[in-house]
Amino acid sequence: MNEEKIIIIDENGQEIEMEVLFTFDSDQTEKQYVLYFDPSDEDGQVFVSTYTADGELNAIDDEKEWDMINEVFETFMSSAEDHDHDHDHDHDHDHDHHHHHEH
Repeated sequence: MNEEKIIIIDENGQEIEMEVLFTFDSDQTEKQYVLYFDPSDEDGQVFVSTYTADGELNAIDDEKEWDMINEVFETFMSSAEDHDHDHDHDHDHDHDHHHHHEH
């Protein structure tokens, strides 16, 4: 699944276009997961579903799966932040790095 947007149907039967944050496969559960959010929602809440080869989304109801997803999500977020940090504050970052070496 390479789409950057997915359409979900909410409980009122309305189609909502969600933006895909990222997808990953788990060897542990042998499932594929998609993390997505509603770009028009100010809370920016992230939703997670498993998806099938047919692109059918399924809810996750297993605590262990949630734990695993949270770990992947946190890793993803921290690596995304690191990337932004280097990109945005390149000068400061180098300066700090240099500064630590002096001590």
